[in-house]
Amino acid sequence: MDDEFQPYGNESDVIRMGGLEIENRLDRLVLTGDLVLSRDRAGLALARELHALLGRAITTLESDPGLPERIEILPARVVPNPFA
Repeated sequence: MDDEFQPYGNESDVIRMGGLEIENRLDRLVLTGDLVLSRDRAGLALARELHALLGRAITTLESDPGLPERIEILPARVVPNPFA
């Protein structure tokens, strides 16, 4: 896994694990796709990667003294194409 990926650290990082994509945002992490954890060494490696990422996310959340009970996630807006 990319050790430079800091959960909730910016609005631009995206990493991939197998078919799973993890998008970094300041207020959330977005996980899309799928990840097959097969019962073999490859599956173990992916499981460890996911475990490390989730551990870093939990550490970040637990260390925030102002962590709210729940945030409001607004739906995406459609904006006019500036090149049209």
